Amino acid sequence: MTLFKKILIPTDGSEYTKAAVTKGLEMAKATGAEVTALYVVDQTSFINFPMDSTIVSVYTLLEKEGEEAMDYVKKEAEALGVKLTTRIEEGSPSRKIVDLSAEHDLVVMGTLGRTGFSKLLLGSVAERVVRFAKCPVLVVRATGEEN
Repeated sequence: MTLFKKILIPTDGSEYTKAAVTKGLEMAKATGAEVTALYVVDQTSFINFPMDSTIVSVYTLLEKEGEEAMDYVKKEAEALGVKLTTRIEEGSPSRKIVDLSAEHDLVVMGTLGRTGFSKLLLGSVAERVVRFAKCPVLVVRATGEEN
């Protein structure tokens, strides 16, 4: 019996999440699990923007960032021979991750995201996911992250 059959790896493409991507893919290889890599275009980023070309530009930039993040995970998964599905979603990152956690056996994510506030023990998204996920969550500290 395999403990983990489906692993969710959320990433924002930042350096802070690469250690979690690596750890999640290594666990998938060791257990034969399938991986879903997730990037969420954070719509809360747009709350204070007027609806004009600026918001379209920011949205386009975030979508491109998501595609690059997924390309990185694809390359790493292929190198390890791990079966991978990628998803780019829109909404609140913590809410999307928690919702998808119900379909997975494990979430593997970084302690910090794009903002990298090292003063916090856990980033706000990671903290919410740990509290509300429907499956176990492994939080991976980034390489070089302060103690």
